[in-house]
Amino acid sequence: MHFPISGVDGPVWLPALAAFVAATVCVPAGLSGGVLLLPFLMSVLGFVTPAVTPTNLLYNVFSTPGGVYRFVREQRMSWPLAGTIITGSLPGVLLGTFVRLRYLPDPRTMRVFAGAVLVWLAIRLFWSLRSAARATMVQASMAHAPASGLKTTSISLARIEYEFQGRCYGFRPGPLAAVSLGVGMLFGAYGAGGNVILAPYLVSVLRLPPHTVAGATLVGTFVTSFAGVCAFVGAGYLANHAAVHPDWLLGAMFGFGGLLGSYAGAWLQRFLSEVWIKLALGFMVLAIAVRYISA
Repeated sequence: MHFPISGVDGPVWLPALAAFVAATVCVPAGLSGGVLLLPFLMSVLGFVTPAVTPTNLLYNVFSTPGGVYRFVREQRMSWPLAGTIITGSLPGVLLGTFVRLRYLPDPRTMRVFAGAVLVWLAIRLFWSLRSAARATMVQASMAHAPASGLKTTSISLARIEYEFQGRCYGFRPGPLAAVSLGVGMLFGAYGAGGNVILAPYLVSVLRLPPHTVAGATLVGTFVTSFAGVCAFVGAGYLANHAAVHPDWLLGAMFGFGGLLGSYAGAWLQRFLSEVWIKLALGFMVLAIAVRYISA
C-alpha cells in the first residue's frame, strides 16, 4: 500500500501491527508507544520529513483512548494528576512544535537530537528502578485485587493527595507543572509525548504507585498530542508548506493498532511487574539511541 503524503510503501497491516506491539509493551509503564514508533517511522519506513512528527503525534491521539478507558473502568485514574500534567505540558508542546520547525528540519539533525533524547530516557528508566522492591509489592497486590479504586482526598494549590489500596499519596502541583512544561517542550519537538519522562519521574521521584500514574500520563499525552497536531497543521497552512502536514492515513493506521494495544496494555498492567517492563524498555530505548547517534 502507498501512503501519498509520506511516500511510504509497505503492507497495509504493518503499521497497525507495529503500533499494537508498541502500545501493548509501553502502556503498562505509562507510555503511549510513540517513543518506539518514531524510530520505526524514520528507520524502517524511511519517513524523515518534518511531517513525521505530527504523524507520530496523530498516533497518540488515536491510540491513547483505549488505555484511558481501561484505567477509568478499573477506577485507577487520577484526574487531578492528569490536569496538573496538562497544565504544564500543553504550552510546552506548542513551544516544542516551533523548535522542531525552526531548528530541526534536517533529517540528520533530527536523528542526533532523537538519539540524545533517547539516551536520557534510558537513564531515567534505569534510575526509576531504585524503587524496585516497592513496585514489585504493588504489582503483586494488584494481580489479586479486582476492586482497587483510587480516591482523591485533598486538592489545593499547595498539595494534592489521594488514597490507593489503603495508603495515602501526594504531590505538589506547582513543581510538577513546571517539570511538565519542560518535558512537553522537549517531546513536542520529538513527537513522542512527554509521558516517556513523566511516568518514570512520577514513580521514582514523587514515589507515586505506577498503577495510578499510567492513566494520567496517557490523558496528558492525548491532549498535548492533539494540540501538537493542530499546531503543525496550522503552521503548514500559514507557511503554505505541505511537508509539515501529518500523513492522516498512515497516522490512522498506526492509531487503530495502538488503540487495541493500549487497551490490552492497560489490562495487562495489573499482572506484569513494572520492574521488568522498565528494564526491557530501557534496553530497547538505549539500543535505538546508539543506532541513531552512530548513524
